[in-house]
Amino acid sequence: MIVAIPTPGKDLSSRVDSRFGRAVGFIIYNTGDASWKHKKNILDDLAHEGAGEQAANNLLKEKVDALVSGHCGPKAFEIFSGSGVKVYSKVSGPISQALERLEAGELEELASADVQDHWS
Repeated sequence: MIVAIPTPGKDLSSRVDSRFGRAVGFIIYNTGDASWKHKKNILDDLAHEGAGEQAANNLLKEKVDALVSGHCGPKAFEIFSGSGVKVYSKVSGPISQALERLEAGELEELASADVQDHWS
């Protein structure tokens, strides 16, 4: 499984970011072989909204199967759920611990976004 995790850092000891769309970057982690990489969150600086949508679409290009995040808004959630990507939210602490909890089945999959759209 390929897992995306928003973070202000660049390695597995970094913390899970509470934000999704405006995170500095993402750890892309492969549970099959424990390999990982950091991916900078590239946003259209001219866009005043849609950060979650942009980030979600960029992560789909990475073929992610799951998102582990502090929060996930409705537009990003819709993109992920429509693509079969599982979303786990309300996660905090070091990425390494979040991955351990995911693999142990301790994270709850979201059925809907857990924050409101910032632009409604």
